Amino acid sequence: MTTSLPHIRDGSIKALAVMANTRSAAAPEIPTVDEAGLPGFYVTLWLGLWAPKATPKDVIAKLNSAVVSALADPAVRTRLSDLGMEIFPRDQQTPEAFAAFQKAEIYDWFAITGSNCHV
Repeated sequence: MTTSLPHIRDGSIKALAVMANTRSAAAPEIPTVDEAGLPGFYVTLWLGLWAPKATPKDVIAKLNSAVVSALADPAVRTRLSDLGMEIFPRDQQTPEAFAAFQKAEIYDWFAITGSNCHV
């Protein structure tokens, strides 16, 4: 949504569907792929922060705390929402939750592409 929403809003492109099983809060008028006749064709794009492997745990904790605080700020939430971004719930904003999410995504995409996954 973040790359296409400005173009949808200015009328330079027409959105046919969101590639999710629920409508986007940023553009609820756009149907889901299920509603548009292509059930189950879901693709999500997400963003995250990574640090080098040897980064000390206390530094990771500080970085995570700063990100969690920023994502809780109403102005930040509003701006990200306006851009079409959805913020993960607080319980999913931990390094452990992100690692598990990323691992699941890797397995899903390797399964789709037929590649071997060694994560």
